[in-house]
Amino acid sequence: MKSVLWFIAGVAAGFVVAHQVNRTTSGREFFSSIDAKARAFGNAIAEGYHERDAELRADGSASH
Repeated sequence: MKSVLWFIAGVAAGFVVAHQVNRTTSGREFFSSIDAKARAFGNAIAEGYHERDAELRADGSASH
C-alpha cells in the first residue's frame, strides 16, 4: 500500500513539473518535439499494421 502511495505521489509530482516546464517557450518546444515523434511512431506502427493486414487478407483470399 505504501508503494502505491509513493507511485501516485510521483505521478502527481511529474504532472506538476511538466505543467511548469510547459509554461516556458523552450518547454513547449520540447513537448511539441516529443509529441511529433510520438505521433510519427504511432503512424508508422499503424501503417505497418495495415500493410501487413492487407498482405494477409490477399494471401487468404488467393487460397480460396
